[in-house]
Amino acid sequence: MSQSLTAPAAPAAEISAYIADATKKAWDVIGLPAGVKTREIKSVGIIGAGTMGGGISMNFATVGVPVKIVEVQQAALDRGLGVIRKNYQNSADKGRFPQEEVGERMGRITGSLDRKDLADCDLVIEAVFEDMGVKKEIFADLDRICKPGAILASNTSALDINEIASVVKRPQDVIGLHFFSPANVMKLLEIVRAKKTADDVVATSMELAKKINKVAVLAGVCPGFIGNRILYRRGQPAAHLLKAGAMPWDIDAAFNAFGFKMGPYQMSDLAGLDIGWKPGAKTANPLRDMILERTPRRGQKTGAGYYDYDEKRVGKPSPEVAAIVKEFAEQSGVAQRKVSQEEILEECVFPMINEGAAILEEGMAQRASDIDVTWLNGYGWPADKGGPMFLGDHVGLKRVLDVVERVSKDVPDIKVSKLLRDMAGDGRKFADLEPQKLTV
Repeated sequence: MSQSLTAPAAPAAEISAYIADATKKAWDVIGLPAGVKTREIKSVGIIGAGTMGGGISMNFATVGVPVKIVEVQQAALDRGLGVIRKNYQNSADKGRFPQEEVGERMGRITGSLDRKDLADCDLVIEAVFEDMGVKKEIFADLDRICKPGAILASNTSALDINEIASVVKRPQDVIGLHFFSPANVMKLLEIVRAKKTADDVVATSMELAKKINKVAVLAGVCPGFIGNRILYRRGQPAAHLLKAGAMPWDIDAAFNAFGFKMGPYQMSDLAGLDIGWKPGAKTANPLRDMILERTPRRGQKTGAGYYDYDEKRVGKPSPEVAAIVKEFAEQSGVAQRKVSQEEILEECVFPMINEGAAILEEGMAQRASDIDVTWLNGYGWPADKGGPMFLGDHVGLKRVLDVVERVSKDVPDIKVSKLLRDMAGDGRKFADLEPQKLTV
């Protein structure tokens, strides 16, 4: 009988030891020259005082590193600094540090409306919205402004760091530092090595991650890097299951039973359904487009998204959305069926494992356990499941392959990884793979 996906993947002591070992190994950069000297980071510049920029700034100010935040408008800068102060004050009120530290930490943060004020910073992190044109303009400007040897980093969650680096005369100084929201709380830092990133920039970034109390994972340049690339593969089969007869709350309930605090549609309601959408837009999520075009449902912020919310933001299934989903399913032409909780988990989680195998196959991650560290620390993967690759090893890669092959017939974008197929065929596990140097 197959292992139920809602049960722990292995005994608690085994999983705990694995996670501790995986986290320790993630710090080891394969192929980095022994004794590489790191760059001194005495001051940090942040471009953007929004949610991400403010949270990133707090990481450095908290450990005593002076920060300069640049915005384009005074109102946005004042708002961002106000949020930072409020966050620090809330923490002090909860007894996490003395009240006087609020002022001390804020004293390390300086606001500006002029990028030229970043000229002497040792590290500058761009944290604006995901638009390649905007990011390239910023980096071209930083190339002119920043001193020689300054590290130029982007907080992009998915865009091509090599393309960003193409506009500067010092591509060896460019790297991706992908923080997770809220950046002052979430532990994960994806460090994205571009084709021309210098060894000492990688080493410095890893050292800095430890200084600001993050868990670092090194990733290669590919769409979505490690974490978001796998997240995307979770969403595709979930969308197909809605066409086949499942409801958003059926899928969320399965993920809740698996151990996630929030399922995909609960997360969408929290973030806002309208992120990346505007009236008339045709996106990769046609059901969401249909809901947004027909209704004012935008998520928790409007009291209604996939779910209906009360004044305490407690959600319940929406009859209005159920009717739209049913119509969407009928229009899709997909045969309707009763989908069990175990099927939902298999068909959504196993493609994630397959994508992890593809990431390893392409050399975009150093080791399978790095993928698990990413999902444990950045995406709320339940600890008793060890991580997607750990889970794959414990349920059996042949079972994973069989499900992925079935799902790939319904979701053509999901391609079966050759590595997964080979390993399932000869009985190997991800834990058997040797660490590898990133392909850049």
